[in-house]
Amino acid sequence: MQRDYIKWHSPRLGRDMEMLCFGHRGFPVVVFPTSGGRFYEYEDRGMVGALAPKIDRGELQAICVDSVDQESWYNRWASPPDRVRRQNAFDAYLAEEVSPFVRDRTSWPQMGATGCSFGGYHAINFALRHPDLVTYAVSMSGAFNIPQRFLDGYHDQNVYFHAPLEYLPNLDDSWYLERYRSNYYVIVVGNHDPLFDQNVKLAHVFGTRGIPHALDVWEGFGHDWPWWHKMAAKFFL
Repeated sequence: MQRDYIKWHSPRLGRDMEMLCFGHRGFPVVVFPTSGGRFYEYEDRGMVGALAPKIDRGELQAICVDSVDQESWYNRWASPPDRVRRQNAFDAYLAEEVSPFVRDRTSWPQMGATGCSFGGYHAINFALRHPDLVTYAVSMSGAFNIPQRFLDGYHDQNVYFHAPLEYLPNLDDSWYLERYRSNYYVIVVGNHDPLFDQNVKLAHVFGTRGIPHALDVWEGFGHDWPWWHKMAAKFFL
């Protein structure tokens, strides 16, 4: 399997960012780590191995990006507005740096996104904010109650547009809705996962807005790597 380590200095984030890229051709999927995780987590936790058959056949490429969670949502030393500004910078890094890199590397005009737990949130958030770039997103055990969990009651427009459960029910911008309805979103969760309700709520919103999606509920806890291996294999093989 082709494996490439990539690093560049991000002008949007003001620091070096690293990633691992797996595969030589096929549909590119940007992979987000779990809370505070790093770009090598997907490999270390066996997820690349779970997807190896499709990567080896040249049908899939995994672009495993790094996280800035400890500088944004999880940075309790920073004020809530500063945490959200850092998340905005991360979003700009994804849209204006990672996305062109993926297009140049793979020759695909669009890409997918995936992640587990908080990585599932990042995958859906990136996909919904940039539906012209991301046409397929798979969230496994995603966490979506962002303002309530991290910001101590603080709320502004920047927060709102990083909270799909808030903005998606009210969205009336035809540019976004038309693209959402041409894309596809997968929400996978165990029925005893503590995040189960958030996932069901998001799927309900997708349904009410006419957005193509699948809610796949697994029997059991589901919020751990052995489950995510099987979930990823199901939706990417």
